[in-house]
This record gives sequence, C-alpha cells and structure tokens, in this order.
Amino acid sequence: MNTESWPESFYRHLGGGRYASSPATAGPWSPKTQHGGPPSALLGRALERHAAREGLRIARITLDLPRPVPVGELEVHVRTLRSGGRTELLEGELTCDGTSVLVARAWKIAASPADTPSLRPVPAPPGLPPAQPAQTMAGAYLDGYLSAMEWRFEPGKAFDTPGPGTAWARQRIPLVAGEEDTPLTRALTLADSNWAVAFELDHQQGFVINTDITLALHREPVGAWFCIRAATAASPHGSGLALGQLDDEAGDCGRILQTLLVADR
Repeated sequence: MNTESWPESFYRHLGGGRYASSPATAGPWSPKTQHGGPPSALLGRALERHAAREGLRIARITLDLPRPVPVGELEVHVRTLRSGGRTELLEGELTCDGTSVLVARAWKIAASPADTPSLRPVPAPPGLPPAQPAQTMAGAYLDGYLSAMEWRFEPGKAFDTPGPGTAWARQRIPLVAGEEDTPLTRALTLADSNWAVAFELDHQQGFVINTDITLALHREPVGAWFCIRAATAASPHGSGLALGQLDDEAGDCGRILQTLLVADR
C-alpha cells in the first residue's frame, strides 16, 4: 500500500452508532477480516465517550474476540453496569449483521491526586529508531493494518525475528474520518500487535492466535509514538501469554496482556 492509496481513515461514521470499515482495518491473515487493533480502538472510543464525566478516565479495558471481525459495517453498543462516585464499570459490544464480534468491559476511575508519586518500575525504553523501510511478515497480508501503521524495530530486527521483541509504532491515518484520535484510542489501535512483536511461538508451523486483549494504563499516554516491549510465556498442555510493556516518548504508561491459543494446524 503506497501513500497515494492509503484510505482516509480506519472507519467512517455512518450515524446511529454504525461505522463503515476501510481496507486499512484488514489484518495479516486475510483481507476480509480485521486486525484486532482498529475495532478495539473503535469500541474503546465509544466506552470513553459514554456518559463521560469530568475527572474519570479509562484505566483498564479488556476486550474479548469471540470470532474474526469482518471488514464490513459495524455497530457499536455501550451500557453502564455500575456507576459510583469514583468508579464506573462499562460494557460494550461490536456487532456485524447482528452478530457479536467484539465485547469489552472497562473501568473508569477517578484521576489520582496531584501529589501522587511518579513510580516507574521498569527501565526507560530504547530511543525511537530512525525511519525504516516498510515492514514485512512471512505469509501475511500486508496491504491493510500492517501498512497503515509505521513500524520501527530495533536495528536488525523485524516481525519475523524470534522474540522477545521491541518495536515503536504509530498510526499513519486516524481511527475515524474527520476526528482527532485520543490517547486511549491510539494505545488500543496498537495493543493487539503486542503478541506479534513478541512472536516466540511458531505461528507458521503451528496455530497461534490471541483470544483477548487487556490494556491497563496508569496515566494518559502522550504523543503519537508508542513502544511495545513484549515477551511470551507458554507451557505444554496449557496455553500462551503475551506480556507487553507499553511506553510513549515520556516513558512507562501501561501494560498489555493477551491469552494465546496454541494448537496444531
């Protein structure tokens, strides 16, 4: 996908909670199904806007992927499960032709006081590498999400390099046409790539896929660029876990966790 052919955005708002998906949402496995990042961000956008209250922010969101999300028209549904003075629990769903394709729960919590100490339990991320050629991935469909994001790996590394992995990335296009992205939607657009940055299990010879995405943010991210430092845990007769450290150019801002189904093809 060259710069002249990039769609205007990942989605176009059709009104009434309905959205048209652009070809940029297509994931690495098929041009007909979406990467988990854009629909996660679309649902996160709706949860963030739902009954918005001053001083509350989404601190954690968990998204479950019961089936592949088609590159088609999506409808967003959100409701409040609990609302208190300092916390709210929300639930959201994306449907396509009446079928549930993505569900989520999110906690909104009150912002911490100004005198809360700044605690950073991990080392600072590596610096943003200089511009790199377009990334590739063996056996993947490249003319969708993978091209709609700009990727910068450590020198000599790429998606096909066995993990653990480290990559910086940012969107080339906005989530919804005519709108400015928020810190939460930018983080969610990238978060599902966590396990692909890690790539320690052989996803070509075997079958490896994530069933969910959990993003926890202890502060609002800043800027367009994010760094994922990801690794994988796995056990025989068990499953896999992709564990990610999320940084922006100011440093540590959160964590990503994904459950991995590991099976024979």
